[in-house]
Amino acid sequence: MSVFKTESTITTFGGKLLKLSHQSKQTQTKMDLNVYLPKTYEKSAKKTVPVLIYLSGLTCTPNNASEKAYWQPHADRYGFAIVFPDTSPRGANVEGEDDSWDHGTGAGFYVDATTDKYKNNYRMYSYVHEEIQPLLQDEFENLNFENVSITGHSMGGYGALSGFLQNPGKYKSVSAFSPISNPIKAQWGEKNFGAYLGDDKSAWAKYDPTELLAKYDGPTPEILIHVGKGDPFYYRDYQLLPENFYEASKGTKFGGKVNLNLVDGFDHSYYFISSFTADHAKHHAKYLDLI
Repeated sequence: MSVFKTESTITTFGGKLLKLSHQSKQTQTKMDLNVYLPKTYEKSAKKTVPVLIYLSGLTCTPNNASEKAYWQPHADRYGFAIVFPDTSPRGANVEGEDDSWDHGTGAGFYVDATTDKYKNNYRMYSYVHEEIQPLLQDEFENLNFENVSITGHSMGGYGALSGFLQNPGKYKSVSAFSPISNPIKAQWGEKNFGAYLGDDKSAWAKYDPTELLAKYDGPTPEILIHVGKGDPFYYRDYQLLPENFYEASKGTKFGGKVNLNLVDGFDHSYYFISSFTADHAKHHAKYLDLI
């Protein structure tokens, strides 16, 4: 019996977008996620379709990227599926989780919370990297979660970099759009890490991509990053700090392998993301052995 309920099936580009829901053991809540199956899926053999996981940013649901990032035509071109998880538990009824847009609901920050208030539900790290992948593998036998890559935007870009660096060899490649690259030095990171992980900043560092670089020991594919120079979270609020990540890579195994692109004019929106989805799709297709 399937653990997923199919809320809707949408024909889009050459394949199908499935809007799914299930009861999560990690978050102890109902969780929504979207899965795009490319046009090659139905004709593929068992465990032959690679997977790209896309982690969304603050306030997003699984619908934002699946509706506005235009991953689907590139997934059809190269032949990979895309998984769009949610960004937090919803309806956990934790006091204060709906008080601000950049914390709590829609802002799980892809950590496993350890503070008493959040530890029972806010377990998005384990949800993304441990729970949903084997469940989806059981449900969709033609997908291959042994050939999987990861990407994301903003909070999700941080989550992709962090998850990749914490799991050497699990993901074939990683990329990020406007990632919160050094969250222990950004207001968003301080606010959420403090709430979810407590006051011990050594616990924060275990999730910070810039801190993780020096400790990483595994395969070293090129890391592709795009950031809009017109993004107020980059040039004004200093939430993203991609240069910190780039500088920290020097002298590590990723020295010379961080392809940081600061692009004029672009902001933080899906207009920006969709403008560079083709570049990121090609990047991942290379490491997924599709080109």
